[in-house]
Amino acid sequence: MLLEICANSYESAINAQKAGAHRIELCSELAVGGITPSYGLLKKVMSDVKIPVHVLIRPRSGDFTYSRSEFDIMKENILLCKELGCAGIVSGILQQDQTIDTERTKELMELAKPMTFTFHRGFDWVPNPLEAILELAVLGVDRVLTSGQAESAEKGILLLQELQELTENEFIIMPGGGINPSNAYLFKESGFQEIHASATSIHQSINIPKISMNSTKLFNETRIATSNKEKIQQILERINS
Repeated sequence: MLLEICANSYESAINAQKAGAHRIELCSELAVGGITPSYGLLKKVMSDVKIPVHVLIRPRSGDFTYSRSEFDIMKENILLCKELGCAGIVSGILQQDQTIDTERTKELMELAKPMTFTFHRGFDWVPNPLEAILELAVLGVDRVLTSGQAESAEKGILLLQELQELTENEFIIMPGGGINPSNAYLFKESGFQEIHASATSIHQSINIPKISMNSTKLFNETRIATSNKEKIQQILERINS
């Protein structure tokens, strides 16, 4: 069985390689489900890590429905990954109704070639997973990363098994979400070829800061924060008067 480690930093990527992991999915900001890593992080990892690196192409947190400009950014990042020699891309796009945006996902897949393409956990939001998995089979993705639409892959094991049976020999169903040393063997026993885990440990870096830089109102997957043109103009009016 292949173990992919979701690495959120250079240190995480190096630790994954030293520990013997088979592959890395490189991203940033695990707290929001991961976003595309910076160019500097990507370049440094590609320089120093010898195991295959797949890169998350997700331009922001929140939902998986993207504007034209966000779609263009995703494509530019895919081209950058191809230039740096990455082994694969992890991405995908949903429609407003949370069904698969097959047209734009296919465009990302074609642009990514010859890198492999994994449809990410946006799959866990689709309303009909059995229908969606067949759509992804038609598209020709290499794998689907999913928790089985549950809080953890262990809790979603029944759907994961059903998805695997439905797509047997077509592509890889890769369980991910809450996989750890105590439950990893469950997925091997169930016949999965690959599993995905972050294998994180938390350590205290500093004492309580003077003020918090986190914003609780922004940790909401149903909302997207953007700079507002009217508010910018109002500030300019105040400071220019």
